Amino acid sequence: MSRVEPVTRWGRRQWDRSRARAGRGLRVLRDDLWTWRADPLPPSVWLRWFPHGLVYLVAFGVLLGDTAQLGDNGGIDPGFGFVIACAQAGATAFALWRPVAAWWLSTAAMLVGAFAVRAAMVTGGDAFTWPWTAAGLIGHMFVLLLLALRAPTRVALEALALSALTTYLVQGVVGAVGYQPTGQLAVILFTVVVVLGIALRGRREARTQLAQQTSLTAEERARRTLLEERGRIARELHDVVAHHMSVISIQAQVAPLLVENPSDELKENLAGIRQNALEALTELRRVLGVLRAEHPDALDAPEGGEAAPHAPQPTLDRLDALVDNIRAAGLTVTTGSSGTRRPLPPGVELSAYRIVQEALSNVLRHAPGASARVHLTHLPIGLRVDVSNTRPKRAPAPSQGAGHGLLGMRERVAMLDGMLTAHPMPDGGYQVAAFLPSDGPDLSTAPATASPTTSPTAPSTEDDSP
Repeated sequence: MSRVEPVTRWGRRQWDRSRARAGRGLRVLRDDLWTWRADPLPPSVWLRWFPHGLVYLVAFGVLLGDTAQLGDNGGIDPGFGFVIACAQAGATAFALWRPVAAWWLSTAAMLVGAFAVRAAMVTGGDAFTWPWTAAGLIGHMFVLLLLALRAPTRVALEALALSALTTYLVQGVVGAVGYQPTGQLAVILFTVVVVLGIALRGRREARTQLAQQTSLTAEERARRTLLEERGRIARELHDVVAHHMSVISIQAQVAPLLVENPSDELKENLAGIRQNALEALTELRRVLGVLRAEHPDALDAPEGGEAAPHAPQPTLDRLDALVDNIRAAGLTVTTGSSGTRRPLPPGVELSAYRIVQEALSNVLRHAPGASARVHLTHLPIGLRVDVSNTRPKRAPAPSQGAGHGLLGMRERVAMLDGMLTAHPMPDGGYQVAAFLPSDGPDLSTAPATASPTTSPTAPSTEDDSP
């Protein structure tokens, strides 16, 4: 094998690589410029229609100027000159919406006008500005400016390069006789407007990115403030409420030892007080864990997994224990249910449990001597919870509550796209009824806040009283 063959193969490989690079470059150029993509110019903030009106005014001037130059000075048929001028002016206005297509139209109008004028000059016409007319030059400048403002920088530079190449081929390669050249001036002006458009577009993009960064910084600052406030609340709950609940638990445990021969009823009541205090401490620890977590949503159990140890998730299975606890506190409660119980989403189970818990607590606080009734109706489309109480036998003690009980129930129901009614009954009692759809959004994925106005009916005052 001679030495010429390896050199030939190497040259062939280099030639193939060059062709491949050229092909890729042509494909990129085709994708950038052979498009009908819309890039409308946004209206100005201060003068909404001023940019559009200015471009329309320029387009009208291009129409008048090009018609006069091509017909009177260019020596071509006035009707044909008017058509070319309409194309050049239309491209100027069309660049407001589709700048790439407008650039093609403006370039084509220039070529047609240049060759038409060249033919007229060959037949003995006067010297004429060629290949760009003054009006056509201004119109193409505006087209390139709008293209640089709307299209990526690469596309604007490609359009500038092809405009300069077209001008060089028409004036420098094809040429004409007896004309005033405008090619050099056109390339310089085109370069200036493209650089100006790229600079303005970059400035606008930089301002947009700065605004986005400022918004993200403000959101991060608000998130940090929220986390700090939640941490402060958690510390206060731990230092104050948890301390008092621990004291109550210890005193309830020690109290029977301070009484000689305490009765069984007293021991039972003190044991219930201690048990309630311990359960309250357990719930408080879970709430503190949620407050101290940076991402509370991450505390929810994944699909098919077990619940997080510090995320309180009581279900309707614990409803009997809740009712027994309320009964031990002195409230007469009757329970009932109807329908066929079906598996419910965790959010529905949790919300139903909390609604019953809050409603019975309200009866204890605001309806002394009354009896309560809890009824669950299992429906194919959801669960209905009814908690009602009879007329209180004596006036309740003054309440220091802030009316958050009903508000919390409404928020829970609203997050599940359910319905809640809370109103007095004709016999002097009170009723809380809620419908929780089984196909609504899960409480664990619902927004952190919900508007209480989404509930169908609400008393005029946000009181917890039953």
